[in-house]
Amino acid sequence: MHKIHVSLAVLFAALLISAPLPILAQADAPIASTARVIVKLKADSPLMPRAAIAGGVQRPRHAKTFGDRLGMTMADGEALSERSQVLLANGVTSAELAQRLARESDVEYAVPDERRHIQTAPNDPLYANGVSGSGPAVGQWYLRAPSGAVASSINIEPAWSITLGNPDVVIADLDTGVRFDHPDLLAVAAGGKLLPGYDMISNALQANDGDGRDADTSDPGDWVTAAEARPSGSFPGCTPENSSWHGTLVSGILGALTNNGVGMAGVGPNVRVLPVRVLGKCGGFDSDIIAGMRWAAGLAVPDAPPNLTPARVINMSLGGPGACHSAYTDAIGEITALGDVIVVSAGNDAGHAVSSPANCSGVIAVAGLRHAGTKVGFSNLGLDVAISAPGGNCVNITAGSPCLYPILTTSDSGITTPVGPIYTDSFKFSLGTSFAAPLVSGTAALMLSVRPALTPQQVRQILQATTRGFPTTGGDNGDGTPVPACNVPQYNALGTPVDQLQCYCTTYTCGAGMLDAGAALSAVVNNAPAVPVIEYYWAARDHYFMTAIPAEIAALDAGTFGGWVRTGLSFNAYAQPSGFASRVCRFYIPPAYGDSHAYSASPEECAATQVKFSVLEEESTSVFYPGGHCAGLQALQQSCRHQPPLHDEPHDPQPDDRQGLHPGGLRSQRCGDVRGPVARSPEDPSWV
Repeated sequence: MHKIHVSLAVLFAALLISAPLPILAQADAPIASTARVIVKLKADSPLMPRAAIAGGVQRPRHAKTFGDRLGMTMADGEALSERSQVLLANGVTSAELAQRLARESDVEYAVPDERRHIQTAPNDPLYANGVSGSGPAVGQWYLRAPSGAVASSINIEPAWSITLGNPDVVIADLDTGVRFDHPDLLAVAAGGKLLPGYDMISNALQANDGDGRDADTSDPGDWVTAAEARPSGSFPGCTPENSSWHGTLVSGILGALTNNGVGMAGVGPNVRVLPVRVLGKCGGFDSDIIAGMRWAAGLAVPDAPPNLTPARVINMSLGGPGACHSAYTDAIGEITALGDVIVVSAGNDAGHAVSSPANCSGVIAVAGLRHAGTKVGFSNLGLDVAISAPGGNCVNITAGSPCLYPILTTSDSGITTPVGPIYTDSFKFSLGTSFAAPLVSGTAALMLSVRPALTPQQVRQILQATTRGFPTTGGDNGDGTPVPACNVPQYNALGTPVDQLQCYCTTYTCGAGMLDAGAALSAVVNNAPAVPVIEYYWAARDHYFMTAIPAEIAALDAGTFGGWVRTGLSFNAYAQPSGFASRVCRFYIPPAYGDSHAYSASPEECAATQVKFSVLEEESTSVFYPGGHCAGLQALQQSCRHQPPLHDEPHDPQPDDRQGLHPGGLRSQRCGDVRGPVARSPEDPSWV
């Protein structure tokens, strides 16, 4: 039979416009032809002694050196680390400059510095009923248990019955800053939730607060006027818009003061929020965002003070088009190695491919759902999505009608500069994958409050294993047309992305399922009993099969399905989500392709199999839940089936106990879908 290999390359959306900004933060006039590139030196570069002097992190300044090498004038921009900085030049594009710099022998990578944009039962009175006179009547519907027409809400109250969060667990919000005067937020020093944070925007014009990087993370407003957006303006090509107060909106969802009899409830009542300002007028550049990511995690950033309250969760409700480039990959690798969980919104391009950096490996990308559990029209989708959560939707589309299912949260009433704190409602509504991401970030923070030793991969694994399945009915386009099934991102003959509006989610378009905070926290503390996974063999068909489902075991033992007999081999797993257990999917391989079954404990592999091997029939998304590190197809086949009984406690077994392989176990040929030679590594190109 064929062996299966599945390889996964694991705001308001707008076209990315490289609107020029001043070369340095001190400059005030835009330079229309400025190219911006993030460049990182190799560790053995002869320039390194100037950038890494013992006793402190030094700011690299190599514009003159590289300018002399390339025969052009360059200027030093801000630093991201002691080996990476922004370089600027005129007369070339960012892509051209990056290509030329990347050819230098001592450059590890050089990438364009792109612009990203915002994506946009307590006693708190707005939790149940919304803003008086302005709604929504369903209040904070997105937090409560699913009920009636609402299928996608995250079921937070069972999670709160386990923990309200630990103040030592910090969520960093990389955004536009925050309004510290909002009564449901406030600074920690004033009895609130907000830590001081840092403003990482290097350009004074974009920062809109009179200077570049500093310790003031208050949001002054990010409005852009029509004059500023003209070709002769400060932000040519940008969209004129009012101030978004985006960081304040997201911070409220993450951690608004809860059970204080005022306003709304946040996902993490007792966790703290660290505002890191990286977006200003017309968005923000990758260089500032990456510097903000590093600082939030506690890594050193030249010229910035040490972060005394490093985050365990980093929320990034921002993004832009394009692939994940090396600068993001580099930063994400360093940050996740520290144990930080990074959550990113998938983007709001109406069903196009997931935006960057949500499409980077190592992050949790979050798509947006309507109240009914269908993909909301604006949300992006695809194999890069890990999980979905409510993004808000209005149902009513006529002018002046109230939005029925917005994401109620904290905001400011100012059109440009701040005026005073308010809450969004049915007429000043908040919609976007920007607001789906913090629901996942807040849940992750609650999980880490209970189990601080969880790794980023374990957090992702538990979140995905405890999701609720996507509905296949209940969608309504409002015009009588049927709601289609979602598909992977589509393109027309010219290569232009095709919009996909409301659609029924699948696990290969919207991630593992719908976020269930209560189930995730229950799994973290659950003492679920283990059940045996039994292996069967049908000699006439040379076919192996595994199951933990009692009805299937009984039928197989009774001979109902044919000539199946027990092999005598089994391993223990969970029948429901528990601890670090992964959800196992099962596919049937038709006779023409091998007449067998395939299993995987990797949500990404399960999803990609449906896309790349459409001839396979998915029989179940959760046949059992193995513990330990049985993640992919090969690991499940070769290791998990030889596991000893699982511990009846919510702790990851120690490495020796977790494997427990019998002699020759790794060479066994009697794994779920394996016949003939031992399974090859998934990296083997002949694994088809």
